[in-house]
Amino acid sequence: MIICIANVLDAAALGKVRALLDAARFEDGRTTAGWHARLVKENRQAARRDPATREAAEIVTAALMANEVFRSAVRPLRMRPPLLARYGVGETYGTHVDDAVMGLGEPEGPLRTDVAVTVFLADPATYEGGALVIEDPAGEQDFRLGAGDAIAYPATTLHRVEAVTAGERIVAVTWVQSLVRDPAKREILFDLETAKRRVFAEQGKGETFDLLAKSHANLLRQWVET
Repeated sequence: MIICIANVLDAAALGKVRALLDAARFEDGRTTAGWHARLVKENRQAARRDPATREAAEIVTAALMANEVFRSAVRPLRMRPPLLARYGVGETYGTHVDDAVMGLGEPEGPLRTDVAVTVFLADPATYEGGALVIEDPAGEQDFRLGAGDAIAYPATTLHRVEAVTAGERIVAVTWVQSLVRDPAKREILFDLETAKRRVFAEQGKGETFDLLAKSHANLLRQWVET
């Protein structure tokens, strides 16, 4: 399941993150890529130990975890500290798959990457190119979302960032280990959660709502891994 979520960062939070990134130190983005992805990665990332980077990453993390749609679609158990990246003219990230496990040897410990997340921090009208392109059996889908919007998609996919041809693409990127490993099961749970809330809004807490709530809860009991 690929899901786009509007306004994860409101105007105030977005402005704060952008101001922090203006103060942060940036370095070669290839330092955080796997050995094969490093061959096709060309961008700049905010230094992870920079205090401004840490504060910006905390704002993005808090906004994602506070978002009801994100929690329902992704079922986060653990999340990597977001990487904050800039892509200038000519910079790109070629086709790659994300590392299956991240954080080995780090204080936070290893994390299985079930879901990849990109939060867009620049208005798409201010740059050209730089689309996130995700491959799936039906073909390719490309995304250039509004500033403050996010996209979450299976980390198992091949994907790339097209070269920026004008302006600057600015994003926060992170990975999530989900309570529910299987993306098909996550989609079923998300659909049930959506239906449950819609029934409640239209009919209140009646027999139909209770049956949906029961099925949703019992599937969670079967599928959740902690």
